[in-house]
Amino acid sequence: MLPPNPAVPGPPPLAGITVVALEQAVAAPFATRQLADLGARVVKVERPDGGDFARAYDSAVRGGLGTHFAWLNRSKESVALDLKRDEGRAVLRDLVARADVFVQNLAPGAALRLGFGAAELRARDPRLIVIDMSGYGSRGPYRDKRAYDMLVQAEAGLVSVTGTPETPVKAGSPLADIAAGMYAFSGALAALVRRGTTGEGAAVEVAMFDAVAEWMGQAMYTTIYTGSPPPRATLGHPVIAPYDRYPTADGADVVIGVQNDRGWAALATGVLGRPDLVTDPEYATNVARVRNREKVDAAVSAATSRMGRDELLRRLDEAGVPNASLNDGHGLVAHPVLSGRDRWREVGSPVGALRAILPPITFADVEARMGPVPALGAHTDAVLAELGLDADTIARLRAEGTVA
Repeated sequence: MLPPNPAVPGPPPLAGITVVALEQAVAAPFATRQLADLGARVVKVERPDGGDFARAYDSAVRGGLGTHFAWLNRSKESVALDLKRDEGRAVLRDLVARADVFVQNLAPGAALRLGFGAAELRARDPRLIVIDMSGYGSRGPYRDKRAYDMLVQAEAGLVSVTGTPETPVKAGSPLADIAAGMYAFSGALAALVRRGTTGEGAAVEVAMFDAVAEWMGQAMYTTIYTGSPPPRATLGHPVIAPYDRYPTADGADVVIGVQNDRGWAALATGVLGRPDLVTDPEYATNVARVRNREKVDAAVSAATSRMGRDELLRRLDEAGVPNASLNDGHGLVAHPVLSGRDRWREVGSPVGALRAILPPITFADVEARMGPVPALGAHTDAVLAELGLDADTIARLRAEGTVA
């Protein structure tokens, strides 16, 4: 993929698209931040009394800003509205009337009760794209059930395939939220493309449970067709071997993943110094290696433990055997792939400039937008003025607590 070429700038892919987001936490903010990355204008509507509660999950970013909020909300405009008040809802209706996309992930049924259900909004504007995000969807026995990342990871079975054989463990990143956010993002893009050809908007629904169930596809098929769910394999893989972490002489584990028998031959001959294992029936095929996993891991560990980390990585690369360093957060921040590909940028925030990495979608002719993380209500006055409200009206609404 070509790097961005600032000398030949192009328009951001979503320039001219306006998104209004009635959002909180992770799933919807992740979807809309990606729309903002690609040039859409995203107006984030927050409660006046504290805003999106992810602002205060923690205060680790320079002692004043939540890490989740800093990650998910750059390049957005914050408007603080009290939607319990008639005038607050009227302002939101005016905002949505000017929008291309409306995204919401409030508690089950809340948007509908406020008058912002998809059917009602699209009756007013058939070109509007409405993205409704929830835990379990708008129909079915769980439609009113509250859902958070850990809960959905458990309900959809993800924790059954992560962890140790004795202990289920949720994924360390909020994968249920991220999965739902990715599908909402791609759903919005698909709806925009269709609208460009038909003129019609869309009502799109994304449920966290559905997103994780999709990601559980291999485990689901294993369960259906063998009668048993796959076992938890810690860092390993239930149907591939060797595929795990292995020790080195200097104490830094290295991850090795052999996908096929050709890869096993390369590992055995080029790294382990054991060409005999290529034809030994207990090791020769992946099915045999999985059946004899303990022997396979012992043979690999016996060889890797005699080498230092750097030597092992070099030999694995030279042999063409897939491998990785077992990094933590420090290893990621210092990773040569990020620095060597110029992926670091700075974004503004209420607590000062923050480091951030460019999003994964890289266009050759334009760089992703990396705008500031907004303070709560930072854009309220400007947006209200765009809607035609004069200074006196804005001051009155603020005094009454309708806006902040």
